[in-house]
Amino acid sequence: MDGRRVDAAAGAALVVMWSSGFVGAELGTRFAPADTLLAWRYLVAAGVLTALAAVLGTRLGPRALLRQGVLGLLWQCLYLGGVVTGVALGVPPGTTALIAALQPLLVAAAAGPLLGERTGPGRRTGLGLGLAGVVLVVGADLGLAGAPWWAYLLPVGGMAALSAGTLLERRLRPAETPLQSLTAQTVLGAGFFVAVAAAGGRLQPPADPAFWWAVAWVVVLSTFGGYGAYLVVLRRSGAVRVSTLLYLTPPTTMVWALLMFGEVPGPLAVPGIVLCAAGVALALRTSRTPTHPTSGTLVGAGTAFRRNCRGPGASWRA
Repeated sequence: MDGRRVDAAAGAALVVMWSSGFVGAELGTRFAPADTLLAWRYLVAAGVLTALAAVLGTRLGPRALLRQGVLGLLWQCLYLGGVVTGVALGVPPGTTALIAALQPLLVAAAAGPLLGERTGPGRRTGLGLGLAGVVLVVGADLGLAGAPWWAYLLPVGGMAALSAGTLLERRLRPAETPLQSLTAQTVLGAGFFVAVAAAGGRLQPPADPAFWWAVAWVVVLSTFGGYGAYLVVLRRSGAVRVSTLLYLTPPTTMVWALLMFGEVPGPLAVPGIVLCAAGVALALRTSRTPTHPTSGTLVGAGTAFRRNCRGPGASWRA
């Protein structure tokens, strides 16, 4: 298989796997509350990653753990907590994906005053178009979906937490490898969501086997598959291509939701996606510094991967 076909296959895998997280949220919360799903997702993923890290001899020092703990709180706990809880309350997965896809534009708008990065008029115009697209889709959903209006604030808040983590990561510039970052943040997420679920008396998993199918879905496809595809595309094609491909996740998520759950997109979904796509294209074309619209783990891990190409068994102490 030639290089272009490999790149195309890796890009398609990235879009599908990343979209699977929003679909998995809908799938899992049909059988259990959001915190129950997240607790068991992170427990399973943390068990696998911790075992792998132990075999490879990976370990972190106290300061590295503190860095990854703060980033994991923003990226794993607040971001995914907001997204999955919003879906559990009735926000359509495609709409949630569209809201989350605005993360790099928000980072671009904040990077100027906070990090001193240039923010030109083209980027600001792109941000405005993207926001207009989300307003169209959410406005249509409010009349059709069963979620209360305030439920839409949860994925918005999650996206804001993801953006804050991205800006913090740029300032901290951690040197941890992808395995180190993902393991530390996943263990933190497991502790956080287990505590939340236990406090509410919702830690006990349901007896329905379909729940474990949903857990397997989000662990294998969303956590490991999305992360692995991200790294492949990043290494082969660079950050700009990653940024562009991830903006294909909202329409992909809407198609999955239609096929799996029979959820028909709202009448303004297509115009809203077109507006968002136009805003993204404008922002990326006029931006000199590419942004990374990924889940927090992937932003931190991907940056560490580019800066530190040591094997996953390397030890890093701070």
